[in-house]
Amino acid sequence: MKHSILSFTLTTMLMVFAPSASAQQEAEMNPTLQTSPHPYVGMWVTEDGYVRQELRSDGRYDEARGTRQSAYQGDYQISGNYVTYQDDTGFTADGYFENDVLYHGGMVMFRQDQTN
Repeated sequence: MKHSILSFTLTTMLMVFAPSASAQQEAEMNPTLQTSPHPYVGMWVTEDGYVRQELRSDGRYDEARGTRQSAYQGDYQISGNYVTYQDDTGFTADGYFENDVLYHGGMVMFRQDQTN
C-alpha cells in the first residue's frame, strides 16, 4: 500500500512539474497550430545586387557577397520590425524593416521579386 501511494505521489508530481512541450513540438503534434512563414522571410538584396541575404523560415540566414556564396551564415530573430543577427562565429548585428526595405549594417536592402 505504501508503495502505491508513493508511486501515485511521484506520478502526480511529474504531471504537475514536468515542463510542457515547446511551441514547435505542439505545432508538429497539432498541424492546425502551424503558421505561415514570417512576412520578412525571403531574399533581400542591395540595389546593385552585391549583397544578397536570405532570411529562412527556420530562423537561419545565409548572406552572399559578390561571388562569395554563404559569406556569412547564422541565426536571426525578428521582434516587431527589428531583426537581430548572430553569425556562426558569434558576431552580432541588427537592422530594421521599414516600408518593405531592410536597413542593416549601413546597407539598404530590397525584397527580391519572387518571380525571378
